Amino acid sequence: MPETALDVLLRATPLPTVIIDEAERIVAANAEALKMFSAEMVGRHFATVLRQPQVIAAIEATLADHGEHLSRHKLGSAAKDAPLDVTCRYIEIAGSGQPGVAVVSFQDRADMEQAGQMRRDFVANVSHELRTPLTALIGFIETLRGPARDDAEARDRFLTIMEQEAGRMNRLVGDLLSLSRVEAEERVRPTGRVDLLPLLNSTLSSLRPLADSNGVKLMVDGPKEPVIVPADEDQLRQVFTNLVENGIKYGGSGKEVSLTIELCERDAALRAPTAKITVRDKGPGIDPIHLPRLTERFYRGDNHRSRRLGGTGLGLAIAKHIVNRHRGRMKVESEQGQGATFTVILPR
Repeated sequence: MPETALDVLLRATPLPTVIIDEAERIVAANAEALKMFSAEMVGRHFATVLRQPQVIAAIEATLADHGEHLSRHKLGSAAKDAPLDVTCRYIEIAGSGQPGVAVVSFQDRADMEQAGQMRRDFVANVSHELRTPLTALIGFIETLRGPARDDAEARDRFLTIMEQEAGRMNRLVGDLLSLSRVEAEERVRPTGRVDLLPLLNSTLSSLRPLADSNGVKLMVDGPKEPVIVPADEDQLRQVFTNLVENGIKYGGSGKEVSLTIELCERDAALRAPTAKITVRDKGPGIDPIHLPRLTERFYRGDNHRSRRLGGTGLGLAIAKHIVNRHRGRMKVESEQGQGATFTVILPR
């Protein structure tokens, strides 16, 4: 096979690939490999470019026994640098009368490593969130069977706490199922049509008892004409229920939570006419250091307060995925002592 054909073959190979001859010289490399290692690697001994012992051993074994050998190569020393999977295969060029060559390809596993770490972190977080109420339930059950068996006052107090802990687990499981459904549908555009103002009024009506019990005033302001957006009504209701409920719980007694709808004829980011729905509270606000991570699963700006108020740490993550499904954007702005503002921008 002439060298030009090798070059054509390498250009068609998406993975970084180098070809090493029997003299242990790099005779060809595609653009991806040249970018990854060195633009002047062709013609050099492979050991001067691929310096890691396990990779050198795999290539030498392939040239010796003409078999396939696997190895791993790490580009950097940082902990975040995922290793590359290295595959060494020997090929003979039929009819050329020339010795065969070793074809060495490198596959980046960074995305798989990151996904694996995310799964491990998720399982660890779920386990941690469930362990606390479960431990409380087990402890109270043991107490009720033992020292508090005949103590009616303690029994009632413990049963109340057990009900709260069981409710917390139930909310967590419900949010996990909701998050799973939302993520599964995130790439499927909603096909319904929803008028925003009636939806927001309905959402506030359902939350008014909670607001009244917390001494919080709810207000909504929007255009008189219908504001129609392509949407899944139940999912949008879930987003605004979560945002308003957070405002009620964290805004503080005697304050107010307001919702406003503003229309924009063309949003620069979405490149379309949009409706901007703003949920604003007048509470203590959020430290700006927490804002970039608020929509991460299980992340809480105030861990103790969130748990005390029954939060699962998943509400904003669910809201973010729902807004993404609707091809919209969600922004969070806050300063300590100045309240918090959550803005949802949806294409009309």
